[in-house]
Amino acid sequence: MPDQAEATEQPFVGVLIDFARELRAAGLAVGPGDALTYCTAMAPLDPTDLLDLYWVGQTTMVTRHDQIPVYDRVFRQFFLDQGAELPETFQLTVRQRERTQALLTVPETEPDQSQQDDAARLGLMASDAAALKSKSFSRCTPEELAALQRIMRRIRLTPPRRRSRRTVGARAGRVPDMRRTVRETMRLHGEPAELFWRRRRLRLRPLILILDVSGSMADYSRNLLQFAYSTKRAAGKVEVFCFGTRLTRITRELEHRRADDALDRAAKAVFDWEGGTRIGDSLAAFVRDWGRRGMGRGGIVVICSDGLDRGDPAVLASAMERLSRLSHRTVWMNPHKGDAVGWQPSTLGMMVAHPHVDLMLSGHDLRSLEEFAMLLPELS
Repeated sequence: MPDQAEATEQPFVGVLIDFARELRAAGLAVGPGDALTYCTAMAPLDPTDLLDLYWVGQTTMVTRHDQIPVYDRVFRQFFLDQGAELPETFQLTVRQRERTQALLTVPETEPDQSQQDDAARLGLMASDAAALKSKSFSRCTPEELAALQRIMRRIRLTPPRRRSRRTVGARAGRVPDMRRTVRETMRLHGEPAELFWRRRRLRLRPLILILDVSGSMADYSRNLLQFAYSTKRAAGKVEVFCFGTRLTRITRELEHRRADDALDRAAKAVFDWEGGTRIGDSLAAFVRDWGRRGMGRGGIVVICSDGLDRGDPAVLASAMERLSRLSHRTVWMNPHKGDAVGWQPSTLGMMVAHPHVDLMLSGHDLRSLEEFAMLLPELS
């Protein structure tokens, strides 16, 4: 931990001091010692990370629970330059609720250290990262793809949950907990105690990602694999498969701690990378070998493919029908969809699979992957 003299030499100290002054003007009892503690705690961290700024500031300068709404409002006004009402996406992100965390954990800026100004506001720095989110992976340069992959590693998302048949104690509910109520009544010698309740336990739904790594998906497969790695690291029950001419499970390869090593191991495990495409045979293999064993039952199955199938359309139709009955929701990401609103499938494979798809997305840029992360908790 650096000492106080070293912390005060950091270039972002002026920004943090101004933020502390804004909190004091808003009514919080923030003194010079609190501001100095804030600067010292932020010294070893990343000052461009909104989550680090938020949680360190709340820990060091908020002393009561009723001060949190004021802190949220001032934080948003100061760093994001927005109004008084806290938007739903930001509120859910910084408080770590059971929603997607993709919006604020993907930083809007990747500032160059040599071009930073001491008086610059972190939320207003000029950067091309926001524009890169809406740029198709196929049109990005290698440098831009590397920047997108660094941003994508910080994606956080929460898979949907389902209500199980088992129940747990709760403060409120529809089903009374008679056993606990009677036990508490007997402990009080027959005097009626408070009424206790039970609710159905929530369990995570399985999330299965099936990625097309054939030659026609060469511009997108590496980035979709990076997204699958981030999803595997962030969520719980996630399974990842790749297919070209046959299906390959790469869940274990993606469990490596280093992203580059995990992606290299996954690429080596898939022997038909950038080869032919047999979507129907691959999906049929998943249903036969994995789905019917319980992996896909009640889960969210996400297929990332352009729909250019060289196999038998009847096999694809049969596999998609069985998969739609087996899973809870079926999502298809087709990069050719892009940002088109009234998009209709034009390839034979997509025409066959489209009737069995619950949600059609593009997955051609980072913005569309964020959209999927936002929609994922609502697929319960």
